[in-house]
Amino acid sequence: MRLNRWIGCLVFIVLIGAGLAFGAPAEGTMAFTVSMERPETHYYHVVFRCDGLGGEAQDFKLPVWTPGYYSVLDFARNVVNFEARDGSGRALAWEKTAKNSWRVKTGGAPSLVISYDVYAFTLFVANSYLDGDKGFLSPTSVLMHVGGKLRHPATVTIQPPSGWDRITTGLDPVAGRPNTYAAPDFDVLYDSPFLLGRQEILSFEAGGIPHVFAADGFGALDKAKFTADLKRIVEASAAIIGDIPYKHYAFLAIGPGQGGIEHQNSQAVSFQPGGLETPRGYESWLAFVAHEYFHCYNVKAIRPLALGPFDYDKENYTNMLWVSEGGTVYYEYRVLNQAGLMGREDVLARLPGILAAYENSPGRRFQSATASSWDAWNGYFGGRGGDAANTTISYYDKGAGLMLLLDLAIRHESKNQKSLDDVMRTLYRTYYRDKKRGFTDDEFRTACESAAGASLAEIFEYASTVKDIDYPKYLAYAGLSIDVRPKALPGGYFGASARDQAGSLVISNVERDSPAWLAGLSPQDEIIGLDGVRAGTRMMAEFFAKKRAGDKVTVQISRGGKIREVEVTLGTKTERSFAIKPLPNPDSLQAAILDGLWK
Repeated sequence: MRLNRWIGCLVFIVLIGAGLAFGAPAEGTMAFTVSMERPETHYYHVVFRCDGLGGEAQDFKLPVWTPGYYSVLDFARNVVNFEARDGSGRALAWEKTAKNSWRVKTGGAPSLVISYDVYAFTLFVANSYLDGDKGFLSPTSVLMHVGGKLRHPATVTIQPPSGWDRITTGLDPVAGRPNTYAAPDFDVLYDSPFLLGRQEILSFEAGGIPHVFAADGFGALDKAKFTADLKRIVEASAAIIGDIPYKHYAFLAIGPGQGGIEHQNSQAVSFQPGGLETPRGYESWLAFVAHEYFHCYNVKAIRPLALGPFDYDKENYTNMLWVSEGGTVYYEYRVLNQAGLMGREDVLARLPGILAAYENSPGRRFQSATASSWDAWNGYFGGRGGDAANTTISYYDKGAGLMLLLDLAIRHESKNQKSLDDVMRTLYRTYYRDKKRGFTDDEFRTACESAAGASLAEIFEYASTVKDIDYPKYLAYAGLSIDVRPKALPGGYFGASARDQAGSLVISNVERDSPAWLAGLSPQDEIIGLDGVRAGTRMMAEFFAKKRAGDKVTVQISRGGKIREVEVTLGTKTERSFAIKPLPNPDSLQAAILDGLWK
């Protein structure tokens, strides 16, 4: 790190001498310069100049999380070489006052310049990444803010390495200042990642607004079709809400990685063209992109109060992620259908899997959708391993089902004059456009019941409790049947799942009240053998597939360095398919509701 530190000092001296390369700074400015002289070391170097602050001390803070990913990530652990100087270059004393806060003793200096390095080597949409070929800069993990000054405008100047000719972001460029971008405040800045390198860019217009898709490459993908399909997704979403809430939009494809995160003016998504070669893979990826895109309405604009403006120092709790995230799962299929990219039969084939994922999980007996939303910060994105798999649910899955029920109920009660689309449009206009804030839990319910013209108490009770859901009642409103009968699965039911871990077969989860649970097996037990035969992942699946309920199996395990034998009496596993089919003779209202839902 000595080289990076020397480079940082040199950059500091050059920028001070050149007025930060921007000319004389205007009073009250906040300006970042981000460089990466040796990207293969995975370090971004940041120089942050603030003018017009005053005061004896200022706190410089880095967020502990990033909006859209409800988990504390502690970005500050990647910060090194923090330095502070006044406008004349004089070093200023500083101290850490919290894990993400640096207090600089400014002595009333009118101009402050801090510099630091950030290690970035996690290829994930919630983190920043840098190597010799590309960079992904997620501002929450790299750019600090001054405590109490989140409403302040800021600029960011990127100094890419030689040969990197592309910078893609949803921020507005500053005229006459190459590679410089402006944000009206830090909430917008923190919501606007950058993709750096040599990307290939696809461009299109939708609703008269420019859009770009930036990626390292597109392989054998039909780029004309791909671009046309993105355009259809944007236009179908805009048609549902009746507006487009941005001036330009960027799809940032980070390459092989994990996940996707929505932003007001962009989305960051993992992207591997080779996985889109089959019709099923391509359709699934379009659903993924449609989900993140529709979030520019449902989360970024239509949002619970807790989802903006944010407190970046701690968790931001809400009961409503079942609406914000689960509702967006529901709408990704509505959007694809309205865009002509997924037929009604395809939607009806996909919905059962979403319902079954929730209904066939043991956690449905323990956690409601609102509790799952509130507890998202307690490790949801870290994986619900151990006993959490038995006692928690996904607000994505149950939320999607509940939003389907709300749509069906609103259409039925209003005699198909209103729908969930009307609710979303009302929330968009009333709270985002007019009141410029999020909605409360009660305001969301009021909007739904106003559209229906009736009470929807039963559905909101389903959201806040673990009460069994009457799916047949609601699906019948659209002339649909749904199979909720439990069916026995073939083979003997064991109830423990295991994965290969450094050559050993280790239990990762034991389903509550299963035969394995009742026999005392536990996560982290190593399964050595089944009935005296050496166990492996494939062998285990084939072994239990040949067994029947009532069979006794001797399981050899290693626990705490000791070999043990456990006898397990196998049972019968039942699941419900939730298969959805049209009823043979729907009445006129049922037929109209189904036609309104999906073409």
